[in-house]
Amino acid sequence: MSCDLPEVNRVFSEPSVEEFGYTVQQFRNHQGKWLLVGSPWSGYNQDRKGDVYKCEIRGASSGCQRLNLQNSVSISTVSNVNVNMSLGLTLTRTATADTFMTCGPLWAQKCGSQYYYPGICAEVSPLFNPLSSFSPALQTCGGPMDIAIVLDGSNSIYPWPPVVAFLKKLLENLDIGPDNTQVSIIQYAVDPDFEFYLNSYKTKDSIIAAAANIPQKSGLETNTFRAIEFARRQAFLPTNGARPGASKVMVVVTDGESHDKGLKDDVIGKCEQEKITRFGIAVLGYYIRNDIDTKNLIAEIKSIASTPTDRYFFNVSAEEALLEIAGTLGDRIFNIEGTGKGGDFQMEMSQVGFSAHQTKNQNMMMLGAVGAYGWSGTVVHYTPQKSDIFPKTAFENILEDRNHSSLLGYSVTTLNDGSTEYYVAGAPRSNHTGQVIVYIINSKGQPTVIDSQRGDQIGSYYGSVLCPLDVDKDGVSDILLVGAPMFMNEQKKETGKVYLLSFTKGILSDQGILRGPSPVDNARFGMSISAVPDLNMDGYSDVVVGAPLEDNNRGVIYVFNGDKKKLRTQILGSKLDPALKYFGRSLDANSDLNDDTIPDVSVGAYGKVVQLWSRGLAVVTARATFNPDKVNILSKTCRVSGRLVSCFNTTVCFSATFRPKIPVGPVALRYNLTLDADLQSSRVTSRGQFSNSERVLQKDIRVSTRELCDTYEVFVQVKIDNMKLCVMSLLTQIPFSKDCGSDELCESDLLLNVKKGEMIPSSSKMLVSFKNKRLSFTVSVTNKKENAYNTRVMATYSKNLFYASITPPSDETEVKCSSTRETRSLSCQVGYPALRKNQEVTFVINFDFNLNQLQTEADVSFEALSDSTEVNPSDNHASISIPVHYDSEIALSREANLNFYVVDMDNEVKTTVNTFNDIGPEFKFSLKVRNNAQPGTPSLCVSQSLYFKEIDCCPLVVLQAGDVSCEVASLVNPLKISEKPYTPSFSKENLMSTEELNCKTAKCQPMKCVLKDMGMMSDFFVNVTTRIWNGTFAAVSIDRQIHLFHIVGVTISKPGVKGEIPVGVIVGSVIGGLLLLALVIGLLWKVCASLLHFMM
Repeated sequence: MSCDLPEVNRVFSEPSVEEFGYTVQQFRNHQGKWLLVGSPWSGYNQDRKGDVYKCEIRGASSGCQRLNLQNSVSISTVSNVNVNMSLGLTLTRTATADTFMTCGPLWAQKCGSQYYYPGICAEVSPLFNPLSSFSPALQTCGGPMDIAIVLDGSNSIYPWPPVVAFLKKLLENLDIGPDNTQVSIIQYAVDPDFEFYLNSYKTKDSIIAAAANIPQKSGLETNTFRAIEFARRQAFLPTNGARPGASKVMVVVTDGESHDKGLKDDVIGKCEQEKITRFGIAVLGYYIRNDIDTKNLIAEIKSIASTPTDRYFFNVSAEEALLEIAGTLGDRIFNIEGTGKGGDFQMEMSQVGFSAHQTKNQNMMMLGAVGAYGWSGTVVHYTPQKSDIFPKTAFENILEDRNHSSLLGYSVTTLNDGSTEYYVAGAPRSNHTGQVIVYIINSKGQPTVIDSQRGDQIGSYYGSVLCPLDVDKDGVSDILLVGAPMFMNEQKKETGKVYLLSFTKGILSDQGILRGPSPVDNARFGMSISAVPDLNMDGYSDVVVGAPLEDNNRGVIYVFNGDKKKLRTQILGSKLDPALKYFGRSLDANSDLNDDTIPDVSVGAYGKVVQLWSRGLAVVTARATFNPDKVNILSKTCRVSGRLVSCFNTTVCFSATFRPKIPVGPVALRYNLTLDADLQSSRVTSRGQFSNSERVLQKDIRVSTRELCDTYEVFVQVKIDNMKLCVMSLLTQIPFSKDCGSDELCESDLLLNVKKGEMIPSSSKMLVSFKNKRLSFTVSVTNKKENAYNTRVMATYSKNLFYASITPPSDETEVKCSSTRETRSLSCQVGYPALRKNQEVTFVINFDFNLNQLQTEADVSFEALSDSTEVNPSDNHASISIPVHYDSEIALSREANLNFYVVDMDNEVKTTVNTFNDIGPEFKFSLKVRNNAQPGTPSLCVSQSLYFKEIDCCPLVVLQAGDVSCEVASLVNPLKISEKPYTPSFSKENLMSTEELNCKTAKCQPMKCVLKDMGMMSDFFVNVTTRIWNGTFAAVSIDRQIHLFHIVGVTISKPGVKGEIPVGVIVGSVIGGLLLLALVIGLLWKVCASLLHFMM
């Protein structure tokens, strides 16, 4: 039988820059059979909307035709933003015959100045015309909102035109309309008056035009709280255009302290009662121009603003600066409705349609929404009649998401047990290891989680690909295949992994993995997985798995038989077409595209799609008959070499069935017949031979559907082993005695007592490290009644533990333990064959921590059992949970290119710096970070402070470059050296009163570097290059007094003068001519000590 896929039928090509081949879907309509190919970056460089191509299977061209859906997929009732929406990222079949659905999860809608990304999907007709588009998470732009702008028009506001410009820009950023946002403006000085009401204008253009013509009111007083009270009472009246249920917002703009601040508490309290959200804007121009302290004004405006004040309070330095905050203010006003006063995003960035799956039991589509709820993600259940968007709490507990961005909905599918359809969703970033969740919908229409499985490696993207498999094709899901394409092996290669999970009534159980790529290459095995409805005609469904990075990024696919986990066929893309890249990035194998009754496989690559035909299969059946059917060694009817021997005839028949069923002619076949085939040694004489005097016969035949038979004569050898004609056996029994009284019924009473080891803290968390990973328990088993036969202690333990060993009892009672790692269980046989009455056995069970599974607790459950009847089982159990934390065991060290710095008085100090060399000598240092123990530290934050400048004086160093990704953008070359001339300034400074340079005596800037995926015994280096400012040391002043020094092992010398600094502490006075040198050395040591501290 041969089922090696395939011959290559077609290779379709389109621009790779469009990501053609990202998705592929087999499709048929009355016109023929097609491949649908997603191209999510189709378009121009700045506008890659995405699209779908159709490729005709029987067509003559190797090209495909773009469907041009990108401009038709839209929602007419909102402001569409189709730019870069990634249409074609998702392709799936629908319940309607001959239609399909595609989604653009990055489709956006514009609300005011805000852009939301709810995603969009569209069904496409059999003739490739777009039908209705839908966006289940479509946003209502802010909801109805009534805004009153309370504007200070007193004399101190000057000039007025910038205020008008601010009003116009703010209004441009609001979604103004009768059903959305309405605005009124009240201007005040001594008294407030309306410029216009909420219902005065209906369009944005008309209200902007009105605002542009507002003159300044003028006045000698600023009665801010009287104006706020006026706005509260008058602006939000129905007669003035206010709408019931609309959010009330007030924006107060003023440049001075109010003359009626006594009204503040009462006025602001009433605004709070009426739930009026208030923005306060303090214009500081008048105060700054007249050198008035702004503290009281800022405090007053902050008291007007709603809380938190950092969101609702603004201050600007002048009237002209109002324009700069107009956009930000508009966004914050808009977000009052959009996210609940600036809270977390809900469905605004949900990207519905990132994945999709058509369910079977009802006309419902599952849509993944990875961006929902701050990237926790969710699943949307969509029907043409309604969309069910589940709240964040629906999956919050099972995800245990703490702003980890689980991306639930990255993949979706269903499982069926014959009566119930279970929904399955992948969350590849849940807890960083990934998770698969199985749920149903309860009677209240909300998800009920049945089970979940987590991945076992951080960053593996476990759950990013899901594929259900009905192995025996009985309509019941047997296996769920889960891809973890970024799984990294011990060689630090992204080989990928595919997990097999069995499925029973919604419960998933681990059944091992599929093995494919070599461990020495990156492969991303499991990036795509597709079920195939039986390639090899064995009655079982099969599986195809893509590994697009294998074979140096050319790509490989693997074919597995449904009844086996081992590799069936490996197909290298480079063997099919040397130009292929990322072959296997997408797969579909649902249909027979050439009508030969065998499913065909379609494979996406980078800019190409390959259509593979499955080869025809011949299943050959062989049977053998014998005449006579028993050998009579006393009947010798045949003659061989002149001797009479026993003989018989054997008839061997062959027939074949073919797939496809279309006749393809006979198949050539060579067969071997071997007598006594079970003989292991070639030196053993066979009991029979053919007419060729050999025990083996070989023949070539051609087999078809009609049975073909051959008959051969077999001769029995003269000397055969006919002595063992009768086998006799005798079976008898001797019973064992039980010492359990006259009734011989053993009733035991076991007592189990478990204590934590002495090294385990009683009230604090246990610190686990590479050298301290032993966890011990003292176990005591006591039998209070009759003999307990086959006594054993069973233990189950959490994933972060391994069974290590036992310490046997001191009385030499035998205790034997065995563990099963897969089930994390341990069985210890105690005192075999029986634990006698009143016997106590104490021993120690030792576990080691599994540092690949970092959990916050270590859990172990114990149970004592025996084959006797237990009269009191309640005291046979013990469970212990120990909180733990882990020692990261990170070691830091440093290296530098300068051990000392020589200051030469002849060095020229540049007055204009054009290059880095004009600054001074280069000082490089490296911070080495080493992971000494932990096998997988996900990320490490390294922070240090750099001394850049003496307080109120001279620069010390300038950061020039670095070769790691750190948060140093504002620190690297801030003076733009080499880009433009820079003139530094230096002044004299006395450092004698400074004990050391630190962040109190020098100006510091923090530098933070995040090191990711640190492997065990791995090193990371933070390399930094700086320049020391020569000009700083040219301006040092000398204090001619005797001082007490403290010297460390760093030497700074001055050419031309001999001096020796001893190791240790130098106390005392320095004589005569060396006094001046010592003082200079002391000052320069202060600078170098800071550099040493900096390097360490």
